[in-house]
Amino acid sequence: MQSQKATRIDLFSLATPQMRAFHITWLAFFVCFFAWFAVAPLMPVIKGEFELTNDQVYNINIAAVGITILVRLLIGPMCDRFGPRLTYTGLLILGSVPVIGIAFANSYESFLFFRLAIGAIGASFVITQFHTSVMFAPNVVGTANATVGGWGNAGGGVTQSVMPLILAALVSVGVEKTMGWRLSMIVPGVMMLVVAFLYFRFTQDTPEGNIMELRARGIAVDSGKKGGWAVFKQAMTNYRVWMLAITYGACFGVEIFIHAVAATYYVERFSLDLTQAGMAAGSFGLLALFARALGGIASDRVARSKGLDGRTLLLFALMVGEGIGLLAFAYAGSVVLAVVAMLAFGLFTHMACGATYALVPFIDRKALGGVAGIIGAGGNVGAVAAGFLLKGVGNLPGALFILGIAVLISSLCAISVRFSLTHKETEQKLYDEAVAQRAVTSGQPAFA
Repeated sequence: MQSQKATRIDLFSLATPQMRAFHITWLAFFVCFFAWFAVAPLMPVIKGEFELTNDQVYNINIAAVGITILVRLLIGPMCDRFGPRLTYTGLLILGSVPVIGIAFANSYESFLFFRLAIGAIGASFVITQFHTSVMFAPNVVGTANATVGGWGNAGGGVTQSVMPLILAALVSVGVEKTMGWRLSMIVPGVMMLVVAFLYFRFTQDTPEGNIMELRARGIAVDSGKKGGWAVFKQAMTNYRVWMLAITYGACFGVEIFIHAVAATYYVERFSLDLTQAGMAAGSFGLLALFARALGGIASDRVARSKGLDGRTLLLFALMVGEGIGLLAFAYAGSVVLAVVAMLAFGLFTHMACGATYALVPFIDRKALGGVAGIIGAGGNVGAVAAGFLLKGVGNLPGALFILGIAVLISSLCAISVRFSLTHKETEQKLYDEAVAQRAVTSGQPAFA
């Protein structure tokens, strides 16, 4: 199936199944990420309404990312078995229920339940990466994965800024804040249902067609030949998967942890109002518009001359930069310094996320769903660990400092990922074939 994967990204085209998957996938992930963290910038209002203690807020933040671990582990094999089209459509429809349902919460316990359930839509990332991995060839798959992931992640930044504005608009027409935040949550729920229709109607699983239909016709596909759970078990035996799960926990885990706490942090530490805090926090998420893609592009460029070993060394360097930046951010003394430091470490964080999933398609092609699911779940394990760390330390600067140290240590896992000579030769052959095919179809030298 290598020959039918796209060897270039025609950004302004929807003519091919590869590019339709590219654009609808990042849109779906954007909407899921928007909905996942839509309630985060509204937490100062919600905290007052329900009279929540700091400990209860910490529990809510942990719940928001905790269930995602399990669902990400499940969603990978489901992609292998049913294909990303049906899996994504189902997740969007089911995920919209708790997003809208949280508007009806009337106590800490009911709010916690819905926040836990909303976390399931964080598994959308695994489907996003699976879909582009089977659609794009080795010379551009890192860029494709990182770009759709980054543009989707930007939903976490946009929601930090947009949700307070929606609430402010409702309040300006006479709606009470306690009702306004509830009405605001209906917006992302409806968005998810619209995108579910688009995904089902306009995408297909692979360049050749839908996985279940291909398998029924006896046509082999790159992933899932043995069925979802078999390839999941295969992925579990690969030590590289677990090393990258740790690195992803140290970059994506930090990213979603910051999404969950940033707005409240700026309100409580620097006395910003809800809109100002949302803008400050949102700037971190908006880095995903380009920074994650930049990590994938850099990985593809390094792979031209350094191969797979170059990809791992790049990831190591980015994580070192992230760790140092976190240490600087931990004790920033003013709002300006805090924002500057946050953007600095955020750049490395997003790029490291992109570089991690630029490696994922090369770990084990026959167990792609399992590989993507386990590594993706690692990101949420990192976020949950960060949440418990904050709960234990009791203050964000102290927790951030410890996180910085942890990231630096975790960077060693990146350089521990090594490949056999046979594996590297096989992947290099596929890479060279993709570059040659691109040159033939474009009539000019190809660039990864």
